[in-house]
Amino acid sequence: MDDKVKFEMEFVIQASPALLYTYISTPSGLSEWFSDNVNSRGEFFTFIWDGSEEQAKLLSKKTGERIKFRWVEDDEDGASYYFEIRIQVDEITKDVSLMITDFAEEDEIEEGKMLWTNQIGSLKQVLGSR
Repeated sequence: MDDKVKFEMEFVIQASPALLYTYISTPSGLSEWFSDNVNSRGEFFTFIWDGSEEQAKLLSKKTGERIKFRWVEDDEDGASYYFEIRIQVDEITKDVSLMITDFAEEDEIEEGKMLWTNQIGSLKQVLGSR
């Protein structure tokens, strides 16, 4: 198996950090923009897209700030890959950004970035943000 490469992205979002955190950390919030439906049982989240399911394990979260998941498939393979969604507020301008950290095969990084751009576009639409 090829090693995946870490990539990071930043999206400026016009929304309060508290509201944003609800959308990135709760099953109901995530199902508004990230996947068709999300269920959680303890530390496991099930993401559903067009009838297919992917399970992710909640690795860590810091209220109001960030959430980090690992796909169960990667966990079972012993891989240390994860995806993290972090809220960052510029101290001077008070601009709110979502920082995305994810991993992809080297030849799939652009596809991964495009996917996140589309997902965050959906989130902005739900929030009424530009």
